[in-house]
Amino acid sequence: MNNVQLIAEITQIARQAGATILEIYSQEADFQVEHKADSSPLTIADRRANEIICSALEGLPLQYPIISEENQQIPYAERQYFTKAWLVDPLDGTKEFLKRNGDFTVNIALINEGVIELGVVYIPVFDEMYYATKGGGAFKEKNGMVQRLQALPFSMTDTGLKVISSRSHMNPETEAFIQQLDQPELVSRGSSLKFLLIALGQAQVYPRMAPTMEWDTGAAQIILEEAGGQVIDQNTNAPLRYNKENLLNPYFVAYGDLKR
Repeated sequence: MNNVQLIAEITQIARQAGATILEIYSQEADFQVEHKADSSPLTIADRRANEIICSALEGLPLQYPIISEENQQIPYAERQYFTKAWLVDPLDGTKEFLKRNGDFTVNIALINEGVIELGVVYIPVFDEMYYATKGGGAFKEKNGMVQRLQALPFSMTDTGLKVISSRSHMNPETEAFIQQLDQPELVSRGSSLKFLLIALGQAQVYPRMAPTMEWDTGAAQIILEEAGGQVIDQNTNAPLRYNKENLLNPYFVAYGDLKR
C-alpha cells in the first residue's frame, strides 16, 4: 500500500469522523463536556471521533501503533522502538467547537522515524480536506475540486506581513516576536487552521510561544512543508520532530516560503 493509496483511505476516515462531529455539533445541549487533568475540555465529539478513527486505522492492511490525544498514552519505553506510528487529534480545537465558531479540525498523520510522512487535516464545518505526502506536494479538496497549495514567498523585513495569532494564547513572548515586524497585520484563527492559512498563501508567519502537543501540529506541518513552508523549533532552528520522549512540542514558528 503506497502513500497515495494510504492518503485516499485516511481522507475517508477523516470524513467519517468529521460527519460524526457535525452530528454532535448540531446538538449543543448534548456536548457532554468533561475536563481533563490540565483543565482542557473534552466532549463526546472528541471521544466518538477518536473511536471511529482508531477503529478504522486498526482495520487498514498496514498496521502501525496509534498515538492519539484521547488514548491512554503509550510509555516511551515502548514508543522509542516505533519506526512508524499514527498521530491523531480527533478534534483539534475543542474550545472552538464549544464556542461554535467552526475553527476545529480532524488531524491524522503518519510518523516515520521522527518525521511526518503524510498528513490529513479535515475541516468538517466547511467540508474542506487538506492532505500531503513527503515529496508529493500539498493539496486542498473541496466540492470535488483539487487545488495544489503554494505558500507565499516573503522576507521577514517586508512591511505588512500577515501574522497568525492564536485566539486562546497571546502572551509576552508572542508579542515580542510580533513587535520585531514592520506594521504586521494580525490574523486570528483556531486549531490547525493557522498552518493551513499559510499553506494557502493567506498569511506568512505563525509564532507559537505557548504549549502544543505533537498531535496538534504533525498533520498540518507536512501540509505546510509540502506547500513550500516550514515549522521551526525555536531552540534548534530545525523542523519539529515527532514521537519524542516528551510529546510536548517546543516553542516554534511556522513560516510560508521564507526568503533569507
